[in-house]
Parts: sequence; structure tokens; C-alpha cells
Amino acid sequence: MHVGDEIISVDGKNVQGKPTSDVSTLLKGKPKTEVELEIKRAGQKENIKFKLVREKIKISNITYQGMVSSDIGYIKLDEFTPGAGKEVEDAVNKLKQEGAKKLIVDLRDNPGGSLYEAVNIVNVFIPKGKEVVSTKGKVPDWNKTYNTLNKPLDTEIPMAVLTSGESASASEIVAGSLQDYDRAILVGQKTFGKGLVQTTRQLAYNAQLKVTTAKYYIPSGRCIQAIDYEHRKSDGTVNKFPDSLKREFKTAAGRKVYDGAGLDPDIFIEAPTYGSAIIELVGAGYVFEYATKYCNEHPIPASMKDFKFTDEEYQKFVQWVKDQKISYTTELDQQADELVAAAKKEKYYDELQTPLKELKAKIDQNKNSSLTRFKPELIKILEQEIAFHYQLAKGQIEISMGEDKEIIEAKKILANPDAYKKLLSAN
Repeated sequence: MHVGDEIISVDGKNVQGKPTSDVSTLLKGKPKTEVELEIKRAGQKENIKFKLVREKIKISNITYQGMVSSDIGYIKLDEFTPGAGKEVEDAVNKLKQEGAKKLIVDLRDNPGGSLYEAVNIVNVFIPKGKEVVSTKGKVPDWNKTYNTLNKPLDTEIPMAVLTSGESASASEIVAGSLQDYDRAILVGQKTFGKGLVQTTRQLAYNAQLKVTTAKYYIPSGRCIQAIDYEHRKSDGTVNKFPDSLKREFKTAAGRKVYDGAGLDPDIFIEAPTYGSAIIELVGAGYVFEYATKYCNEHPIPASMKDFKFTDEEYQKFVQWVKDQKISYTTELDQQADELVAAAKKEKYYDELQTPLKELKAKIDQNKNSSLTRFKPELIKILEQEIAFHYQLAKGQIEISMGEDKEIIEAKKILANPDAYKKLLSAN
């Protein structure tokens, strides 16, 4: 099957318009049994029928590993399910065999998972018997400290860990522990800040209550929790910890680090921002749909690393978008409407009616040129989506490698031993 294929029937049962859960139930079955699918593929006039043999599915925690230079290995870790620690250890071993003398571990957008696997991953890089994380709550008997239990694989290889605003929980434990032991530099954006231990309690009517019972603390003693649930506003909403309440801690080498707001990277890289046109095209599935169309009309490239979405192809995309007659509301639209409403409320509208109408007309005019103004950003997004259609995460990573700001900066600092050591020094 290809990314973008639409399932029409499963074993002869029509599933068009059915919920995903219903289709999933029909697809599942005992391993080694067959299931017949009928699918609709973009660019094909007739539906396609074929049989698949069911197997037990095991999804790897590592979506990509490879060399990003002659001596720098790269690991993209997306999950913390059972076996993640062993997978990371095996990946590091393999990369070292391929010549890796430095390492980049990518935890961007990783929401976390098993605490035990977080400890196992840290254990690959720090000695046995070291504290990785502890949990502390109001009931002292429930407090627990998690130490490394095994002999490490490599305690010396220079490392960079990539983080983003969506790196959370177990990801923050791994990144934070390596930062606290001055074992790696962090490159990217401030992490999410999820440092709560939560326990579920069964209730009547098949319901559950999730209760916060403790907080996570990493080796320096800091807590990564960013949202202050203890001090709610009168309306029940909560804020992040203010800067005035953040406390200073120190890493093993004496570097200053702070609690109360996730992890601050050692090298900050500004996250990309996108206009309303891009958000709408991606969020509503138009980019995905066009990538499906494109991939069914073009053979897979010999290498995704060299793939480029040409200007000619981009013009075809622009025309396709216009044919869809897409309408969307931008932030400027909303603010203009609020300005009109405020003018009417304050009884200034009659005097400001003409300039306000001209403003809204100008906003509409600029919306029509959005695909031209955001061309570089949209081309990158289209290239990544096409790469995903062709080769899933592997293709996506390979095509973005040369333009990924965090990877470029990580490679730069790892290639400079003096700068790397200075970042890990308290001086």
C-alpha cells in the first residue's frame, strides 16, 4: 500500500465513511491469516484489490539512524516503549562501527513514555549507580530514586541532544539528566515542562480519575514541571511558573541551570513560525492530498537527499490550490473584525468606515498573494510531505538533513572540541 491510499472495503465489507476504529477492528486478526483489501489510489481509474498476510506489528522506538558526516552519528528517537534502551545501545554500537566518534540524539517532539526506558537510555552514556531521576510527593513512603543499573556503553563520546517545545516527560528526563551530568549539550528550544507523576484510580461506571501524586526531579535537584497547578486563578485556569519563582541549581561541573519551566537548551535555535495560509493548507490536509497526487504521478527518486521540488512543480501546486477554492481566516482577519466591532461599540464606525473597509480589502488582497510570499516555506513542507509518502520518516529526515538548523548547529559545535568543552564548563 502507499501513503494516501483510501480503503474501500475489507474482506468484501464496504468501509467508506466508517469510523477508523471500525476499520481497524476489521483489519486486525490472528497472525498469518489473510485479509483482502480494496483500495482507491489517486491517479488510478480502477480500484485495486490485493491480499495481505497479518503479522504481529512491532514499531521501533528509533525511526532513523545514520551518519550525518564522516564522524558524527545521528539517532532519531520518537518513542519510549519497552526495549527503547536496548535499541539506543544497539544503534550507538552500529554507528560507532560505521565511524561515529560523536553523536546527535534527536528528541524533538518526543512526548515521552516509559520512565524505566528513560533510565536505560541515560545508562548507555553514564556510569552504573548514578541517579537519573527521583520522585517526591506528599507521602514520603512513595518517594523513589531511579539509578543506573548496568555498565555503560560509552561515557566519553561527545554528544548533542536536540529538543523542542514538544519534548516532554521521559524525553526531558533523558535530556535533563545528560545536561546535569554535563554529558551532552542541548540544542533547540525550551522543552515542554512535564514533571508530574500521575496515578489513575478506578471509579464507577467504567470511569477513571487521574491524580497527581509526585513530581520528577533530575540529578541537579531541579524539577522540570512548567505549569503551576497549585496556584490556580479564581476561574480555575493556571499559569506557568513566573521567572521570580524559578530557582537556581548547578550541574556536576557547576553550570547554572533553573527549574520551573522545562529545560533550557545550551544553544537556543528559534523555532520556525508559519502564516495562516500555511497552517490552513497543512491542517486541512491539502498538502497531504497534493503529495499523494504527486507521488502517484512520479517515480520514486534514486535518493531523497537530492530531491528538490522545482519552481515548475510549485506553480502546478499553486494552480491546484486555486482550483480547490480554499477559504480561510487569518489572524489579521480576526483583528480587523475586532477593530470594526470596537469602532461600532465606541460609536466611531461612521467616521472610520472608509479606512476600515480599505484595510479589510488590503488584507484580502494580501491573502491572495500568500502562496507567493510563503513559497520557500511551502516548498520545504511539500518536500518533506512527499518524502514521507515515498519513504516515511526515513525520507523526511534525509531530505531535511541539509537544511535542519538544529542538526547543522549540533554538527558545528561537535566539530569544534574547544567550543564543545567550553559549553560544558562552568567558566
